[in-house]
Amino acid sequence: MNEMSDQKGVANAAPISAPPGAAEAEERNLAALLSDIAVLEALTEHWPDEQRNAANARVKAVEELNAEGFRRLIRQLKGHPALGPALREAATDELVYAVLRRHGILKPSLFERVEAALETIRPMLDSHGGDVELVSVEPPACEVRFLGACDGCPASQLTFYAGVKKAIQDNVPEIEEIRQVRGLGGGGDAGTVHFTSPFASYKSDSWSFVAKLGDLAEDETKVLDAGGHSLLVTRFADRVTIFENACAHMGMAMDGGDIADGRITCPYHGFEYSLESGECLTAPEVQLQPHGVRVVGDRIEVQLTS
Repeated sequence: MNEMSDQKGVANAAPISAPPGAAEAEERNLAALLSDIAVLEALTEHWPDEQRNAANARVKAVEELNAEGFRRLIRQLKGHPALGPALREAATDELVYAVLRRHGILKPSLFERVEAALETIRPMLDSHGGDVELVSVEPPACEVRFLGACDGCPASQLTFYAGVKKAIQDNVPEIEEIRQVRGLGGGGDAGTVHFTSPFASYKSDSWSFVAKLGDLAEDETKVLDAGGHSLLVTRFADRVTIFENACAHMGMAMDGGDIADGRITCPYHGFEYSLESGECLTAPEVQLQPHGVRVVGDRIEVQLTS
């Protein structure tokens, strides 16, 4: 009887209250937890090498133990049909996601990988007062937007193809199409335009005069010479592009080729190129050789890449 009474008492007992501060602890975000780790790491900076190495070795051993535990858990549950949805739901928590990513249980998302690719060129863009923003990722395509000095810059197409597009394609081959969307403003002032492609060497004596901006009508292309190079110079409103006058197929000059709708066709083998981007529309793996270009006042100047 006493035993039954005891069992009833346990069954009817009020729920055990969470210890003080438990709710607050659950609310702590990832940034706060990472901050604590950084503080602890800073404490060891001035320790003797032997002590610091021992502490780091212990941390590494605990991390490896945890990682192995996670791997075994996933292997055990792998055949359960609800595992995938449950894991995706759990990963919506930033802390759970960070820990699973840390131990390699979850791979970086496509968005993160594209962001990491853009990080490789951001220092160069920043040195010229610009930046690039990842707008969306919808495989196999993504969209980017230039910010700061890169937004509206007449050299943005060179920056896009020589920097942004190449960085993404080199690091995230699953992304087959990279689209540039219009920025939010904030480029150069409306008067004299000064710009240089971040992928050109910024030297005041490395620019050569090509023509005056007024010499080209909107959407007009001219073949001009500068520094011993024959150049395809095209004006798109306040933007100008300059490419080597040589087909990427066999290097043949393209004067005399048909020009229409911002495209030029090689008169020898029919390869068609965009005069805005230099991209070959016939064989996308090749493109026209771009040159750095800037407009200062009404002067179009080129910086030859070779």
